Amino acid sequence: MRIAAVILHYGNPQLTMRLQQQMLAADPQRAADIMVLDNCAPEPFCGAWQRTSENLYWAGALEYTLASVMGLGYTHLWFLNNDIMFDTRPPLLARAEARMARMQRRTGAIGVWAPAVVRSPYHEHMVADPRYQFRRVAYVDGIAPVISIDCWRQTGGVDYAGNPYGYGVDIWFSLCAHRAGWAVVVDNGIVVQHAYHSTARTVSGFLETAARAENEYLTARLGPQYNELLQDMKRQWTDEEHL
Repeated sequence: MRIAAVILHYGNPQLTMRLQQQMLAADPQRAADIMVLDNCAPEPFCGAWQRTSENLYWAGALEYTLASVMGLGYTHLWFLNNDIMFDTRPPLLARAEARMARMQRRTGAIGVWAPAVVRSPYHEHMVADPRYQFRRVAYVDGIAPVISIDCWRQTGGVDYAGNPYGYGVDIWFSLCAHRAGWAVVVDNGIVVQHAYHSTARTVSGFLETAARAENEYLTARLGPQYNELLQDMKRQWTDEEHL
């Protein structure tokens, strides 16, 4: 297993730098594996691994980055929003790799792994529960997922037709992985804090546009009752006490 950690930069460079510095301090020997993708941000990020020629939004940037890190020989991509911070002692990258490797002995191949969150207004199945090691779920919130390159390839890539903004794409991608037999897990051993929509709110009208696209996108794939369906699925998790 070889994970590339890529922070998606758009908005405030200080937010991106804060997360980058936390990760570099936690895994200094893995500095080459911790990168920043500047998504053609109005405020460029100095020292970015790559800068795109246009704003690919979240979903387009995810597909682009998966293809890029596959070409570099990585087996997994850790795709991180820049408005998170870890609430876990170092190391981070090495810990994630070790915990995933142990989990897979119980779950089989993990397609999508995600850190737990301190709190979430949307996804209670993502909230950390220290009584358990990890949780098997049907889908995850895409604020900081680790995605298996093999899973991405075998499930046909990131389906974001009509919705480059990405809201709902994370849910659909991880749900497709789950339905295809890949394990989808939330790890209580690595926890993040997330300032929801902190970057999106800085762009006038973006949240409204993204919400409309998400509704059309999920309706096309799960039907008009997708909210009820997703609510039911996210409550059907299984907690695991041991790695």
